[in-house]
Order: sequence, then C-alpha cells, then structure tokens
Amino acid sequence: MNESQIDLAHTVALGSIGDEDQRAVQDILDTDDPVLRADFTQEVQQTREALALFATAAATPPPAALRDRLLAAIATDPAPATAIHHHTTYRPANGRSSHPVHD
Repeated sequence: MNESQIDLAHTVALGSIGDEDQRAVQDILDTDDPVLRADFTQEVQQTREALALFATAAATPPPAALRDRLLAAIATDPAPATAIHHHTTYRPANGRSSHPVHD
C-alpha cells in the first residue's frame, strides 16, 4: 500500500470519509489485487482497534455526584412541549368550505 491508501484507510477507520474518498475506497475493495484488499482491510481494522484502545485508556470515570445531579435536574425539568395540531378549513377562491386540512 502507498501512503495515500494508508491515509485513506485511516479516514475510513475514523468514519470521516467523503464522497470522493468513498469512490477511492470502492476502487481498492474492487481491485483484482487480493494483497492490496487484504492490506487495506487490515489497516482499517488495526486503526479502529488502536482508536478504541486509546478511547478506553483516556476515559476517566465521572464524578460520583454527577448521576445524582443529573437525575435531580431531570426530575425538576418540565416535560417537553408536545406538538399541537390545528384543524383548519380550506376555503378555495370561490369561498366554499372543503374538507379540513391538518397542518
């Protein structure tokens, strides 16, 4: 694999791939070169594993009181407003009523 393909594998592993890069990935996966396909897939997998390991190593537990504060805040927060549907009557230009229209 060349440097560009390795960078592309890292982009795939990060989940930040654009349309142009998606075409390049598809070209690699559709290639007749089984070694390139395998190397690319392995690079994506190893990068994902490294990112997951880093995420767990860098994670810190939240403060002990955080759960209690969140639950208290949720309990005092009013329920979200629900959508209100108004029924209106459609009146064509001739002024006659028609069936209700829901908006």
